[in-house]
Amino acid sequence: MGFFKKKAKNEEFLSPMKGIVRELADVPDQVFSEKVMGDGFAIEPTSGKVAAPISAKVAAAFPTGHAFGLKASDGTEILIHIGIDTVQLNGEGFDVKVKAGDDVKQGDTLVEIDLDVIKAAGKSVISPIIFTDGKTVEVRKKNREVSLLEKRIVDIFED
Repeated sequence: MGFFKKKAKNEEFLSPMKGIVRELADVPDQVFSEKVMGDGFAIEPTSGKVAAPISAKVAAAFPTGHAFGLKASDGTEILIHIGIDTVQLNGEGFDVKVKAGDDVKQGDTLVEIDLDVIKAAGKSVISPIIFTDGKTVEVRKKNREVSLLEKRIVDIFED
């Protein structure tokens, strides 16, 4: 943790899915593992429900269901990318519950995913959660299973 970082003052971030928390370095895609899009962490989901970790506007909801961009009123911007190369599934295994422009409350379901369909297609289910607004993240529960909407899985800092 940097000496000049201060903890972000925003709504408490909750786990968007149930699964094992991973560092971005563990994601098998360089765009995420090298933090090209921003800092964050990943979850290897063990169940298929993906929920809004904060209250926000859905800035982007890909029709394939594989990625969602959220923007909170305090400026926090988050990308939730479900799996790696899952866009190639063209929506198979994804039941999208929101669309761009929707307002979601913390805990609202964004998408339900069929992990078996994704794995059968040979895709990784590890799901990066990226703060695209420049915030930095310190993972508190690395390599531990977290429940859906669990608190205190990461600390979020702004410069």
